[in-house]
Amino acid sequence: MDPLHQLIEVWEILLAVASVLVALYASVHALTHKRDSRAATLWLGFIWLLPLLGALLYFVLGINRIKRRAMSLRAGIERYRTDAAVDVCSPESVANLLPPESGHLVTLAATTCKLLDASLLPGNRIEPLEDGDSAYPSMLEAIAKARHSIALSTYIFDNDPVGKTFAKALGDAVRRGVDVRVLVDATGLRYSWPSIVGALKAEGVPHARFMRTFPLRRLLEMNLRNHRKILVVDGRIGFAGGLNIREGHWLSRNPVRPIRDLQFRIEGPVVAHLQETFADDWHFTTGEALRGDTWFPELQACGSIIARGIPDGPDEDFEKMRWTFKAALAAAKNSVRLATPYFLPEPSLISSLNLAALRGVEVDILLPARNNLPFVHWASQAMWWQVLERGCRLWLSPPPFDHSKLLIIDDSWTLFGSTNWDPRSLRLNFEFNVECYDRDLARGLVQWFDRRRDEAHQTSLAEVDARPLPIRVRDGAARLLSPFL
Repeated sequence: MDPLHQLIEVWEILLAVASVLVALYASVHALTHKRDSRAATLWLGFIWLLPLLGALLYFVLGINRIKRRAMSLRAGIERYRTDAAVDVCSPESVANLLPPESGHLVTLAATTCKLLDASLLPGNRIEPLEDGDSAYPSMLEAIAKARHSIALSTYIFDNDPVGKTFAKALGDAVRRGVDVRVLVDATGLRYSWPSIVGALKAEGVPHARFMRTFPLRRLLEMNLRNHRKILVVDGRIGFAGGLNIREGHWLSRNPVRPIRDLQFRIEGPVVAHLQETFADDWHFTTGEALRGDTWFPELQACGSIIARGIPDGPDEDFEKMRWTFKAALAAAKNSVRLATPYFLPEPSLISSLNLAALRGVEVDILLPARNNLPFVHWASQAMWWQVLERGCRLWLSPPPFDHSKLLIIDDSWTLFGSTNWDPRSLRLNFEFNVECYDRDLARGLVQWFDRRRDEAHQTSLAEVDARPLPIRVRDGAARLLSPFL
């Protein structure tokens, strides 16, 4: 045999050995790291049936580097925790502050206290604000009255009349000597062109972009988005919910693309949790530490609501929101009211909803009949049968598009904020929510929910199954993309 053929044989042997070794390594990784046995089985098939290529696909697509990347990006930053609110509320005391019929929620309080870092804080006042018509004037009024500091974090800050109004109000605050910091997600800035950055610069407003660049070497960071919506004025008045800053939310102005939503005005010790989350994000983005009474004044009780802020993201706060959802659904005895614009729950959350319904809990899920993201709507439709067949009730609210995010358990426990029921919110985004133990707040929001439900169309399993075959195929294909939507 000539030397060339001998060399080829050697390389073939080396390639075969390398292929087996790489496949073994990938297989061991899949077997030891994949929680879902079906996913592990699928990847093992790819790894061994497609030599080298299957292993390469697994190393590129099968490993969750998003969480690892987010944790490495934020590693070493100083996480700020204020001790201004010293009167924390133990889980046992929750039962004493709720009516007897809601006493069982002490179990939920005990569970979330084990899941979350922050403490339950009593003495808060929380006011729901419906749509931009109520929320924007209240937010602008608070900005106009600011004397010490303003912290604003938002996903979308459009360069439209509403965005320019906020930029002007923030600029006026700067000129009064108020310390202002504005953090906007880099992707959210691209929803309008040119972006609002020019207006903020013209007004002299200190601002920063969260994850601002897209080079190939940082490709994994493209999915790490700051979806939080937080405004804190003077460290004492907070706003949180699902409301971005854009004209579509101000319905009385008849915007081209109207969007309904809920925002909440917050006073009391829990405002410190909003400010802590903003301070952490600002320090991560800019390196500047926000400290002292300007940002973190001593907070006094001013209401009766027990509340806690819940930051969630693909870092040290990973899966906090998912587990909070599960704990709330497990605690429900009578009713679950869920409103979300994007409903692509993972199998374990579907099981939690179904188990609640099978226990006799009334589970009502309110979704927009017409979504602003067609692919998400198609993928969601492909999943509806999974909750309808076990007794959950699904309601489709008419336009305008409803962006509200709300969970109410047994008319006593409320969760609001920025998190959607989809993989992006629960795995990739940095989110912020507030859980509340208060029957009066919950009942007021139950009235809001029931009004929206009365306007909605209740869909049924028969109706979902009656979709034409091409529509079902389209929806099923879209569902395959749900981890990326």
